[in-house]
Amino acid sequence: MTELRGKAVADHITSIASDDIAKLKAIGINPKLAVIRVGAKPDDLAYERGILKRFEAAGCKCEVFELSATCSQKELDECFDARNKDDMIHGILVFRPLPKHLNDEHIRSTINPRKDIDAMGPYNQAELFAGKKEAYAPCTAQAVMEILKFYNIDLTGKRVTVVGRSMVIGKPVSIMLTSANATVTICHTKTADLSSELKRADIIVAAAGRPRMITAGDVRPEQIIIDVGMSADQNGKLCGDVDYENVAPLVDSITPVPGGVGAVTTSVLLSYTVASAKKKVYGKV
Repeated sequence: MTELRGKAVADHITSIASDDIAKLKAIGINPKLAVIRVGAKPDDLAYERGILKRFEAAGCKCEVFELSATCSQKELDECFDARNKDDMIHGILVFRPLPKHLNDEHIRSTINPRKDIDAMGPYNQAELFAGKKEAYAPCTAQAVMEILKFYNIDLTGKRVTVVGRSMVIGKPVSIMLTSANATVTICHTKTADLSSELKRADIIVAAAGRPRMITAGDVRPEQIIIDVGMSADQNGKLCGDVDYENVAPLVDSITPVPGGVGAVTTSVLLSYTVASAKKKVYGKV
């Protein structure tokens, strides 16, 4: 079994972004990300720590705007509006899903497309689904593609099963995989006989957000597994959608959690923030 660790991938992306940050700073531009977090879920906090560490190491600014888990819709929207209008901020990331009493309709409909570095709004989503390379794909979806590319995993003609159908990862990564000539099946927690669908795949992208839902009985030898999930188990330990301990010995290669997709996601977020700053200065990247 080969462990597809994210560090080497993330370091490669970060190195390129760091060079661009230095060039932008030389002309007085400091790329900056605004993170809006509602509440303090363990997985959000883990993601946030990874972002702050990545940005600090690259010399890029990141400011976290924390709201109470019981904040009002007005408070959320006002917090977002201030960041959206701030010319010193080049990218905005809103942690999702939001608490059930809140929605992201206002954010999605008004976010500046250049700052929309997680493809929340309709402009980047439409550009992505149209196959436009300059569109921002959701950071986690792009991280999946970066890992596959870095480890020279050829997608042409491969059967890929994506477990998850959200606009954050499942649907966009399916489009991106199809554009890379894979044959994609989208499954979810309501799929009948999910285990059979998983066993047919050459590559599995697990993105349902259900801790350890994919078990040893769902996989076969020679498969490649990209585990996007990140949840806290009953003991507060981070884990993915795959039962790593029992699945890893059975397959060809797999991403660990933590240490896999999450590390790459933060580097993609960094590269998008820098790209946004470059677009503001030069009009294009």
